Amino acid sequence: MQENLILNNRYRVEEKLGAGGMAEVYRAHDQTLERTVAIKVLRKDYSQNANFRTRFHQEAKAAANLSHPNIVTVHDFGFSADQLFIVMENVPGKDLKTLMKERGKFPINEAIDLISQACAGLGYAHRAGLVHCDVKPQNILVTPDHRVKVADFGIARALATISPEEQSEVVWGSPQYFSPEQAAGLGPSPASDVYSLGVIFYEMLTGRLPFIASSPQELARLHREALPPSPRRFNPGIPVQLEQIILKVLSKEPSARYRTADQFGQVLQHFERRPLPRPVPSPALQTTVPPGSPMPARQPIPSQPRPPVSAVDPNTIKFVDPDSGVVIISPRKNDQEFDWVTWSLAALAFLAVGGLIPFWLWVYYALNKPF
Repeated sequence: MQENLILNNRYRVEEKLGAGGMAEVYRAHDQTLERTVAIKVLRKDYSQNANFRTRFHQEAKAAANLSHPNIVTVHDFGFSADQLFIVMENVPGKDLKTLMKERGKFPINEAIDLISQACAGLGYAHRAGLVHCDVKPQNILVTPDHRVKVADFGIARALATISPEEQSEVVWGSPQYFSPEQAAGLGPSPASDVYSLGVIFYEMLTGRLPFIASSPQELARLHREALPPSPRRFNPGIPVQLEQIILKVLSKEPSARYRTADQFGQVLQHFERRPLPRPVPSPALQTTVPPGSPMPARQPIPSQPRPPVSAVDPNTIKFVDPDSGVVIISPRKNDQEFDWVTWSLAALAFLAVGGLIPFWLWVYYALNKPF
């Protein structure tokens, strides 16, 4: 999109700020209200796709209904120059992923402060009945004065539309950060956003992700099945109690985590007010909550029975990257892998039992030998 282009006779495009696979972001000037804004423009090829147009409009409606200091404010939505666009507040600063690449590990108190602010914004969305579904550091903006703004509600889901029995073979989300239930094709919940925040918190404190793999399918399997490595293995300065909080947030079952971002944020703030204990020499892999119960969320969300995380065949799931719209199809396995260990043990057992047969025959004939 060319600079100085005026959208809807109101927004003068000034400078390109960034681009993803589906959309580009520009700084613009609102000539009606005389203010600087950011405009997210859906690419022309996606503007012709009804599915992407629907999701783009959904992002605008979802975010426009949220008014919170830790959520990017949406001002307007429109269509001009054959492209859809969303007008948002202009947030100076960088996204959290960029800061991670620049700085590596974050000091504990700073990481707690930034994640607590993200919890406040997402907790507000949860109380409003929305699940973000794509919480990742690229969608968390940090201003120069350390104010956090959560962005990109493009694949957000309304809680009222999510069934506990929901199963899907198409998953929208970022495999590095989505929850085990999302990886399994099950319906998300506020606890799914909490899990994603836990992955981000782990990465901020250790300088690496809890799960690393070469393919989205393997990442999804690790989220569903593997235990995360102890954070203190990569950063011994993390207090044991804080590690316990992180591992609780990364539990496979949603019911074992904090139920909303509000609860997670309250636990972090409670921990921050306590004096930090001295680090112990060896990491402890525990999943209990530190002493002191967190305050309940202002609007508790009732828990519902959920199917196990293996309810959908993981070999049939299609993963869709929200930033690029690329569909990554996980191939179906035609044959089950041969279990060499089990069959080897069975063969040894057969040989062991079979080898005793001649001995027992000899005993039998010895005892029954005619005199």
